[in-house]
Amino acid sequence: ENGGETWRRVESFSGVPGSTYVSDLEASVTDAATVYATFDNHKNADFAPYVLMSSNRGRTWRSISGDLPERGSVHSLAQDGEQPDLLFAGTEFGLFFTLDGGDRWIQVKGGLPVIAVRDLEIQRRENDLVLATFGRGFYILDDYTPLRGLTRETLETDAVLFPVKDSWMYMPRFRYGIPGKAMQGDGFYMAANPPFGAVFTYYLKEKLSTREEQRQEMEKETGESGGELTYPSWDELRAEDREEEPAVILTVRDEDGQVVRRLTGPVSTGFHRVAWDLRYPAANPVSLEPPPADPAPWDEPPQGPMAMPGMYSVSIATRIDGKITSVAGSMSFKTVPLATATVPEEDRAALAAFQKDVAALQRAVLGSVRAMGEAGTRIDHLKKGIAETPAAGDDMDRRVRALDVRLKDLRVEFRGDSTITSRSEPTPPSLVGRVGRVVSGAWNITSAPTATQRENYSVAAKAFVGLLPRLRTLVEQDLVLLEDDLEAAGGPWTPGRLPRWDEER
Repeated sequence: ENGGETWRRVESFSGVPGSTYVSDLEASVTDAATVYATFDNHKNADFAPYVLMSSNRGRTWRSISGDLPERGSVHSLAQDGEQPDLLFAGTEFGLFFTLDGGDRWIQVKGGLPVIAVRDLEIQRRENDLVLATFGRGFYILDDYTPLRGLTRETLETDAVLFPVKDSWMYMPRFRYGIPGKAMQGDGFYMAANPPFGAVFTYYLKEKLSTREEQRQEMEKETGESGGELTYPSWDELRAEDREEEPAVILTVRDEDGQVVRRLTGPVSTGFHRVAWDLRYPAANPVSLEPPPADPAPWDEPPQGPMAMPGMYSVSIATRIDGKITSVAGSMSFKTVPLATATVPEEDRAALAAFQKDVAALQRAVLGSVRAMGEAGTRIDHLKKGIAETPAAGDDMDRRVRALDVRLKDLRVEFRGDSTITSRSEPTPPSLVGRVGRVVSGAWNITSAPTATQRENYSVAAKAFVGLLPRLRTLVEQDLVLLEDDLEAAGGPWTPGRLPRWDEER
């Protein structure tokens, strides 16, 4: 009480058996007269939680164990630096927190196993909670600030979007060249970093359920109450079969209100986090195939150029049965350059404009490549369809093969000459190759584009201007005309056209 000049003996704490092990003693970080103590009496076959608080420098104590589980000794305690009643308790069976100073405790899950939490520490600059467990493990709860000010009224709200921290902008790099521990082997340990970018935290009171899930829950309640169950109608079942899965949509806008990115998040009840990588959407063609569950570490997923530093906002909406509904107000946040670039670009607007131009060219070029692939499939089917159509003459056969040659010539100009490269001989850069080199370089820099990158973009853009009309003529005119002629000749269906039927024939 007086800096250690004199001491007095405390024989016992209220509600705590004598000779009980003091597992933790923590001075309040907000009030010099407040101190917390936790006790562990399991050696006497007493597994009850003991958390006590004194607000008069230890003269008197009161229990704040509240509704902690009856079995689960408390090993450690930590207090938030801004909200005094926000406490964390590490117990024998996991982590708990309280918002009201200890009356009611809530268990923290989120991937944390049921394990003894022996020590707690708060990294107060970032507001990260660090846990040390009995299994020699460390866990970090990144930025727990959404818990500050959380009330029962907040948890009764259908959806809540919490404030967003300002986000550092930089180019992530991997210590060993590729994500994770690279090729260091199973004996080398490395933990994951927090998600890069702006992290959005939201809460859903109830899960966004499908029609089928709602019906099944209603049937369960009816059965438990002894009511009469009825079989759904065909219209109801058809609506269930056609329903799109519910979704949570997070929309990021710039300070002018323009949409920058749309992200989707989990739809289950509770707290969720989604990270925006501070980039625009990728310009690659749409793919309905899900990304591989275990991709090669050197395969980077498609990504767009990085957005400009500045003010942004995020809003949250739900999409249920095709209807989009805004469910929470927007939150503003700032993206700030980390200023670690060795050659930073002073004119960030000019850099962003160049990257947008490159993204537009990439979108058009890769879309054209995908269109050539679909045209090739249609031509292959036409070859077989013409061969199986008695009324198709030799002229149609010559036309389809001429189209095939023209398409393959275009492929050479877009992607390079595979005849030469397959024999390990050098070839000039292809259109796709030039665009790819610009993207791979310009997407991950904060410095001004190099002269080579600008030259590659210029050469590719000029070449594409001459190639696109040729491809458009082939796909939208000549190929369609040949398909119409095969249909008129009574040929079998091929991709790209609808069959005709004359009821009066």
